[in-house]
Amino acid sequence: MSTSDKNKQLMKELFAGLAQGDGTRMNELLAEDCRWTVIGTTPLSGTNIGKEAIDNAVTAHLLGRLDGPIICIADRFIAEDDHVVIQFHGQATTTQGRPYNNTYCWVCRLSDGQIREVTEYVDTQLVMTTLLA
Repeated sequence: MSTSDKNKQLMKELFAGLAQGDGTRMNELLAEDCRWTVIGTTPLSGTNIGKEAIDNAVTAHLLGRLDGPIICIADRFIAEDDHVVIQFHGQATTTQGRPYNNTYCWVCRLSDGQIREVTEYVDTQLVMTTLLA
């Protein structure tokens, strides 16, 4: 099996869990020094380095604002060499009962079976108006 096929399979396993609201595989696959960048110019945007910083950023922007996990459904996986691109959509409800349904694209670089880098493209305006308003 090629590197791109192995990496694609790992990401499919991750998204199988995320589709059930289970982020356990994400925690297992993230490298300790992972670099995660959210594109844009909002308070959500920027780069976090390391699992703890990534977790703190997610906690700061999402924890307490959603009534449960975001259910992430993969629409497409594209793999080449050490990169896997995932287009997906997420569905959740805010603690105020409003729907939070967003679309995403992650460009992930993997090495040695771990996610080393993620560039996340997301509708940050929807995040701002639904979650951070």
